[in-house]
Amino acid sequence: MIPLRDNVPSSRRPLVTWTIIALCALLFLFEQLLPNRVLFEFLYLYGVVPARFTDPAYAAIMGYPKGGYESMVTYMFLHGGWLHFLLNMWVLWIFADNVEEALGPLRFALFYLACGVIAVCTHILFNWNATMPVIGASGAIAGVMGAYFRLFPRARVVTLIPIFIFPWIIELPAVVFLGIWFFLQLLSGVSGSVSGSGASSVAFWAHAGGFVAGLGLVRLILPHGCEFCFDPRNRRYDREG
Repeated sequence: MIPLRDNVPSSRRPLVTWTIIALCALLFLFEQLLPNRVLFEFLYLYGVVPARFTDPAYAAIMGYPKGGYESMVTYMFLHGGWLHFLLNMWVLWIFADNVEEALGPLRFALFYLACGVIAVCTHILFNWNATMPVIGASGAIAGVMGAYFRLFPRARVVTLIPIFIFPWIIELPAVVFLGIWFFLQLLSGVSGSVSGSGASSVAFWAHAGGFVAGLGLVRLILPHGCEFCFDPRNRRYDREG
């Protein structure tokens, strides 16, 4: 399922969201300029390799410098290809502006980073000895989606569902779209763990962990006395609390 647009208007410019997209774009273009060998080393150093933190012997053999915990932030600004980059930025564009408006710029920036860190820690927990680097904004974006799920239960999302070569466009309640998305991430993560194929090219556990983090954290850091809810009948926000 690919979201095309939502029906929640935004009354403020989402400066933090624009900044995140710009940083991801600049770093992605930088990656394209690197020779393959240098890019390989760059992604292994600034992406998150679980075994680097869980297996000191492996880290020593591979020559990783001590520490390296900054990679738990840098990984979420790196991407592995054009489709990976464009899809992540598109989903961020759809959902983040409303969450940023609800939280405010500073709270949103901290919220986004926190969700990204929790997402990758969840991935490490379920892929303890993995040697493949995790890169991409999708864990943090999953946190944004979890926040959207909680803050805008009345919203609707125009969704593209490709059926073989035929596009099917349907408008879904946001809670249905996001609920199905989360269930698929969770199911894929569990299936990979049960089958022993946890080293997937898609970090499903990071997605699930980020979503749950966003669902829980957003209520804690929402400005006091402010509960956002969008009423689609008159296209306005209600502030409850």
